[in-house]
Amino acid sequence: MTYDRVKQPKLSDNIVRQLEEQILAGILIPGERLPPERDLAAQLDVSRPSLREALQKLETKGLLETRQGGGTYVADFVAATFTDPLTEILRSNPSAAADFVELRRVLEGSAAYWAALRATDEDRELLTACFEAMEAAHQRGDKEVEAEIDTDFHIAIAEAAHNLVLLHIMHGLVRVLREGVFYNRLQLYNRQGARDILLRQHRAVYDAIIAGDPEAARQAARDHMSYVQDVMRELQREETRKTVSRRRLERYLAQREERLSGVARRRAPRRKPLEANDSQADAGDLENG
Repeated sequence: MTYDRVKQPKLSDNIVRQLEEQILAGILIPGERLPPERDLAAQLDVSRPSLREALQKLETKGLLETRQGGGTYVADFVAATFTDPLTEILRSNPSAAADFVELRRVLEGSAAYWAALRATDEDRELLTACFEAMEAAHQRGDKEVEAEIDTDFHIAIAEAAHNLVLLHIMHGLVRVLREGVFYNRLQLYNRQGARDILLRQHRAVYDAIIAGDPEAARQAARDHMSYVQDVMRELQREETRKTVSRRRLERYLAQREERLSGVARRRAPRRKPLEANDSQADAGDLENG
């Protein structure tokens, strides 16, 4: 009987496998910058040439990218869909924001359901830290920080769901959300009474997940996204009304300016044309003078 020779894996391949697992598990997230080569080599306890070879392999696979100005980043392999020129088309499409929130409603509900079933003690600790930070920002009246923690909270739920595909889709959606491709999150928090409503809704999702109640968690997440969808629709209607009103005002001001200009022209004194005799008399006066 003959046997195939057992080959020792290259060190760079082991590094690739470890970094791939961290990317897949969401420990390294899209858009995150890796530590400098020297620091990363020390953390992995490998040589810099082996690390450099591994990074090149991951870049060839499309999992890492080197950006202008230096630095190696985890590639935005999900959010890459929402790049120019597609982003600009979506920005200008009135229904894109509603479609985006509609998709989030489905995914957020599923994430909350699975998180209630699968969350570990560490997941619940992270969710608690996010929610408490959100509450603190709310009490301070810091709308911008509260909106940022909002997205962190939803990512923490997706991580607690322990579904790798869902997690990476959510990372892509949250990246789009942070960049305001479809709508500005601060619009929600600037709306009168919305901050209190949003905090209550986040608490309902949080409480259901901590209690391990998947159906309540899913319903709370769906109710939350339905509210966001309703507010965004109303904001869009308000913006449409403002646009129409602005155009009417501009038209009125232009017409008024045109009317005033016409009145001014009609009221301006007209100079009487000189007749022939008047011209001769003026000439004679000049000679006599």
